[in-house]
Amino acid sequence: MIPDPVPRLFPLINEFARDTPWLHPVMIGYAEYAAAVFAALLLAGWWIARRQADLTVLAAAVWAPLGALAAVAINQPLVAAFQGPRPYAVLPDILVLVQRGSDPSFPSDYAVLAGAVAAGLWLVSDRLGAVALLAAAVMAFAGVYIGALYPRDVLAGLAVGNAVSMIGFWASRPILVRLLRRAEDSRLVRPLLTAADTAELPSR
Repeated sequence: MIPDPVPRLFPLINEFARDTPWLHPVMIGYAEYAAAVFAALLLAGWWIARRQADLTVLAAAVWAPLGALAAVAINQPLVAAFQGPRPYAVLPDILVLVQRGSDPSFPSDYAVLAGAVAAGLWLVSDRLGAVALLAAAVMAFAGVYIGALYPRDVLAGLAVGNAVSMIGFWASRPILVRLLRRAEDSRLVRPLLTAADTAELPSR
C-alpha cells in the first residue's frame, strides 16, 4: 500500500465531515461540478491574455487547457502502476458521501487537472492563478471530505499537474509563440488574439 505522508489527516477530515452535515451538499456539489469552475477560469485566462496583447501571455493562456489535458493523460499510467485503493475500499467504517467505485485513486485525476489549470493560469496572471489555486485547494479538500480520496491522492495529483503544466509550457513556449505570431496575420483569427484591432502583439 502507498504510504500516507499525513496518516492522521484523513480520519480528522472524515470526522469533520460527520460533524458538518449542513456542509455535505456544498462539498458534494463542488466535487461533482468543479470542472465548470475551472472551465470558467480558463476562459477568464484567455480574456485577460487577449486584452494584454502579449504573445507570451497568450501562449500561456493557450497552453493552460492543453497542459491540463496532457497532465491527465500522463497521469493515467501512474494511476495504473500504483493502483492506490480508495479510502472506502480499506476503511469500512468511514463516512462516504458519493457512490463508491472500484477504480484506483493515486494520484487523483481531479487533483491533477486542478493543479495543472492553476499552474497554467498562474503563468497568465498572478491574481487569476491565485484564484485558481484556491479553487484547486478546495477541490482537493472536497475529494477527501466526501470520502473518495486520501490526502496523499490529492497532494500527489496537485504536484503532478503543476509539474506537467510548468515543464510543458517551458518546452512548448517557443513553438506556441511562433504559431501565434503566424496566426495574428489572419483577419479571422486576430480578434481571438487581441482586443485591439491594430495593436502589434509583442513577444518578450
